[in-house]
Amino acid sequence: MNKTNAMRQLDAAKIKYEVCEYTVDENDLSGVHIADQIGLPYERVFKTIVTKGDKTGYAVFCIPCHKEINLKRAASVTGNKKIEPVAVKDLLGLTGYIRGGCSPIGMKKRFPTYFDSSALDFDRITVSSGARGAQLLLDRAELIAFVGAMTADVAE
Repeated sequence: MNKTNAMRQLDAAKIKYEVCEYTVDENDLSGVHIADQIGLPYERVFKTIVTKGDKTGYAVFCIPCHKEINLKRAASVTGNKKIEPVAVKDLLGLTGYIRGGCSPIGMKKRFPTYFDSSALDFDRITVSSGARGAQLLLDRAELIAFVGAMTADVAE
């Protein structure tokens, strides 16, 4: 697999990570499918959701792959009345990533980022590498610090 922007940024910051490759299924881009392929529990495989709030603009949420985002709590955490996921067609232009390969690391612009507080239960978690076909397994504390994220109870 070629190095992704996320990998290059982690390399530059001297943050260790492991690449967990999987076979892409265009009909099933779910994190659950990915977790099953790489052999990790769903709670440790985080999917990235980009949102737009009515007051503060864009925010990124990373939640366990088998959960859904609670938009009411996400809005509250970000200081919005209403928040909604960004349309798939807008994802690439906004983040530089496509659906199924969106990483909280190395987006075109740095957006406020939130990890579900359940991430704190694990020393190592995975996020997308920035390309379909690979997840990055790395130290949760280093990851959260590197992307400047906060933690909040946003998954259900």
